[in-house]
Amino acid sequence: MTIRSGRAVPVLMYHSISSYATPRFQDCIVSPEVFARQMAFLAHHAYTPITVSQLAQARTSASTSTSTHLPARPVVLTFDDGYADFYSHALPVLRQHHFTATLYVTTDFVGSTSRWLQREGESHRPLLNWQQLSEIASSGIECGAHTQTHPHLDTLSPHLAYQQIISSKHALEDHLGLPVHSFAYPFGHYDRRVRDQVQSANFYSACAVTPALSTPSDDLFALSRIMILNRPDLTWFGKRLRGKGITILPRDPIRPWLDGVLRRLKARLIRFA
Repeated sequence: MTIRSGRAVPVLMYHSISSYATPRFQDCIVSPEVFARQMAFLAHHAYTPITVSQLAQARTSASTSTSTHLPARPVVLTFDDGYADFYSHALPVLRQHHFTATLYVTTDFVGSTSRWLQREGESHRPLLNWQQLSEIASSGIECGAHTQTHPHLDTLSPHLAYQQIISSKHALEDHLGLPVHSFAYPFGHYDRRVRDQVQSANFYSACAVTPALSTPSDDLFALSRIMILNRPDLTWFGKRLRGKGITILPRDPIRPWLDGVLRRLKARLIRFA
């Protein structure tokens, strides 16, 4: 059974599938046991995972009156950064249920560690290597770009921001031999300039971190995503799939701009220190 594309879809955001983390990184892990239970929940309740690019294509088709449809109960599984535990802990579970997903890769650190997480005490968390990424891509998992080094893009000059965006796309395409159509903003931070640069780099979609279901009114270059925590309570997980229990503050046009100004000022102070 399929349905038309004009409905809300849960886009879930994971990072590391792991049982350990420093205190500052706790919200970014889901244990292998909890992850396996969540995937079994999706299978039991007849959810059909699709990739971010499949969602974007369905949204585009809806606006052009073509025939692309979504499954009856679609869900999008996304994984940010490219941690090695995706290969050891997430991929076997996804294969077990014949699930797809979208994995966003920080390309300069492939085969290395998460060096951008020094402040969180997580700079030694292992990342996937290119051989693993090739196997992952051949398993039907979409690989998307997540910049070269995971910076706050809205604090960089236009030239450096575009270099981070386009070079990560080219690195993935060169190593995997596949087109890369989706992007995710590091830390969820972007502004109008960064959003437009992603679009001009020939991506078809980009994920943000707005905690809400993705609706047809979503900007394809600022797709909403719901962060999934390491909670064994499947009732909580089921509510997130329906967009329940999520507090969304009224949109404040000043706050994102002010946050960006403060991040840029901090970045300049660090550079000149």
